[in-house]
Amino acid sequence: MTIVGARPQFIKAAAVSRALASTGCVEEVLVHTGQHHDAGMSDVFFAELGLAQPRHHLGVQGGSHGEMTGRMLERCEVALRAEAPDCVIVYGDTNSTLAGALAAAKLGFPVAHVEAGLRAFDRSLPEEINRVLVDHLSRWHFAPGADAVGNLAREGIAGADVHRVGDVMYDATRLFAPGAVMPAACEDLHEGAYLLATVHRAGTTDDPVRLGAVLGALRELAQACELVLPLHPRTRMRAGQYGLTFEGLRVIDPVGYTDMLALTRGARLVLTDSGGLQKEAYWLGRPCLTLRENTEWVELLTTGRMVLAGTDPDRILAAARALCELPPTSPRALHGDGNAAGRIAAVLTGGAAEPLPEPD
Repeated sequence: MTIVGARPQFIKAAAVSRALASTGCVEEVLVHTGQHHDAGMSDVFFAELGLAQPRHHLGVQGGSHGEMTGRMLERCEVALRAEAPDCVIVYGDTNSTLAGALAAAKLGFPVAHVEAGLRAFDRSLPEEINRVLVDHLSRWHFAPGADAVGNLAREGIAGADVHRVGDVMYDATRLFAPGAVMPAACEDLHEGAYLLATVHRAGTTDDPVRLGAVLGALRELAQACELVLPLHPRTRMRAGQYGLTFEGLRVIDPVGYTDMLALTRGARLVLTDSGGLQKEAYWLGRPCLTLRENTEWVELLTTGRMVLAGTDPDRILAAARALCELPPTSPRALHGDGNAAGRIAAVLTGGAAEPLPEPD
């Protein structure tokens, strides 16, 4: 059983589901919690990634962290009892991840955590709480790199069930980026002539001062270079509640995965609070300004291609102007060789995963 709920998890699951299917010995049951339920945040991903339709759609969205997680936990338990899986796969660090892992562990079904061992070392982040708890609930730990393996070891998680496999999102990028084309709403854009921004994390959107500061900085940057903002539904809602506008920004509806790959590949600079987009920008040769004070992808900070700027306008503007001077580049092999999903499938079907090459 694979339990997903948010758009980054659909991308990761697509890569692993392909690898599991190729073994010829796995029946996969997909459960969608409903965390991301909007058509532009969910349906389009299933269609373009070739994911099977969920056998169980739990329909849980909205509410506080506790409310959402509790409702997911209850409904995941029903699906688990109905299917009695040999293994439950969860991805990343969302409330869907925690609910799926906790429901499975309480019922005695073994859990496999993809992206195990990531740490931002900030327990004020809900995602950090989810990561830590899920790692300690899991039997199999699929870590993207050596840093993640080390984090697990420091928490007493080590041994034969910890596997350094690489990053499944890198698998997906290598698979889907070559065929990605610019979305129709942005066909007039030219490579290197625009900035791409995304803002969606609750720590920013749910604070009117922080959200206003970020939008102000983006607006100032847009005076010198067109700035495209695929707008998350929560960000649009919160801005309306706070009386904030998107004047001066090129706002578009949320886009699918391959559309976002095309936008990222053509951008001069990516500004984001997304974890996945930090990596995709690096893999596609674009510098990234991260609108957070920390990151779970600490290895990117060593490349000189990513800078943490938080939500302070002065830091954002200074960092953006410096990063815009950097040329496109080819990434170093920080995240594996594009076969993380194959290694995961090998382990879960009782085989041995081939060793992961050491990074450059």
